Amino acid sequence: MTTTTQLLRQRRFLPLFVTQLLGAFNDNLFKNAMVLFAVYSLYNSESQEAAFSGIASALFVIPFVTLSALSGQLADSRDKAAIIRIVKACEIGIMVVGGIGLALAWKNLAVETVAIPLMLLALFAMGVHSTFFGPIKYAILPQHLLPGEVLAGTGLVEAGTYIAILAGTILAGWIPVEWAAVGVVLTAVIGWFAGRQVPPAPPMAEPQPIDYNILRSSITLIRNTTDDRRVALAIGAISFFWAVGTILFIQFPPLAKNVLHASKEVASLFLVIFSIGIAIGSMSINALLKGQVSARFAPPSVMVMGLFVVAFWFVCSSWTPHAGEGLMQLGAFVRHPMAVWLLLALLGIAIAGGMFVVPLYAFLTTFVPPSQTARTIAANNIVNSGAMVVGALVSLALSHAGIPLADQLLVSAGMSVISALLGLRLYSAERAAAASAA
Repeated sequence: MTTTTQLLRQRRFLPLFVTQLLGAFNDNLFKNAMVLFAVYSLYNSESQEAAFSGIASALFVIPFVTLSALSGQLADSRDKAAIIRIVKACEIGIMVVGGIGLALAWKNLAVETVAIPLMLLALFAMGVHSTFFGPIKYAILPQHLLPGEVLAGTGLVEAGTYIAILAGTILAGWIPVEWAAVGVVLTAVIGWFAGRQVPPAPPMAEPQPIDYNILRSSITLIRNTTDDRRVALAIGAISFFWAVGTILFIQFPPLAKNVLHASKEVASLFLVIFSIGIAIGSMSINALLKGQVSARFAPPSVMVMGLFVVAFWFVCSSWTPHAGEGLMQLGAFVRHPMAVWLLLALLGIAIAGGMFVVPLYAFLTTFVPPSQTARTIAANNIVNSGAMVVGALVSLALSHAGIPLADQLLVSAGMSVISALLGLRLYSAERAAAASAA
């Protein structure tokens, strides 16, 4: 905790922390305001609502698949702080477009023909923005922090991300859409100012020529990065985790409306609880590992996450609808006799998930040369994003096949087993490497 407190007072960490926090907040304020509007005000079909939520998630992650190799090359061959300033300036323009889309939706003007296309365009552009910012927020940590501070810094970044998701999600569920339209633009401006305070982070090696062929550079990046078996296993484990997370996030709004017969504030509460849990797990694992970067808690953490998913499914399947008219509001929901068990299961999913993923991100930034950290994170983002797209497609396919939303949760539980196996193999490889070094 002392290291954490010290980092939050340092210019070598605080501006980056604030910048990424505001970016995550803006992503989620905008995305959730858009999705909740579509689910609760535009569509009236479970399959349409799940499809829109899935399309939105896929649009956001597609840039990670296609552009991460380019972003990793740029981050390792250019000053990372300079890239942050450019990326955050672009965010202002993107959010102006998104804000116009939200405002048109509020006014009910050309919703299908103009408002939704503008919002989806802005969401895709924010995916591009995050693609170029993502490798930097982790790769810059070993450059600005001491070796014993990297795990704490990674935990803070991860916890801060989910605190920001929490704040953005709460606001999206509670404020009018016109306020969200203004809020996303103002947040982008503040984020640009914060990004300008990040200290210089020049390349750690002689800059290499950049390959602008996104297909070839992506394949080359993944091949080169995964030569180290431990890195390959870490990326695989993280990817399955995000596939599970994508399926859950897509399901939350339509599940709240159609299975629990609850309002959008309840759907927002689910995302809030999930974000709180990830933040708790992110900070708890640092305390358990005492600053050491290790995957030893990864397998049990993700297995516990899978068990909580099964518990969440059981509560949803046993849910008894309320007796009143219309959708159940938040006050009625929290008084429901099964609500406590539902929220505890969701909190357990998120805490275990945070404990699983944070050491793996720290592993990726500390077990490769400093000159290659951004490309390693970029390769991880490509594979993660591909897994997230697959997760979104799986969710869409399950909905199209008519499988009930509650039963779709069991797919997430099954995928947790694969993550646990990859985590176990990673820890075995970690121990073998330590033994050979000794």
